[in-house]
Amino acid sequence: MKNLIARFMKDESGATAIEYGLIAALISVGIISAVGLLGNELALTFNEVTDGLQNRN
Repeated sequence: MKNLIARFMKDESGATAIEYGLIAALISVGIISAVGLLGNELALTFNEVTDGLQNRN
């Protein structure tokens, strides 16, 4: 039993999967934030273009 616990404590294979999961989560948060900000700016630009075209007639 003592040997099993010592081997479990030395095993780092699960840590790698957790680290990759955390990296993927951070990248996802960054992408979602960037898309949110870019989406708002893009919508504002389209609204300005639409207003400009409507006022031109």
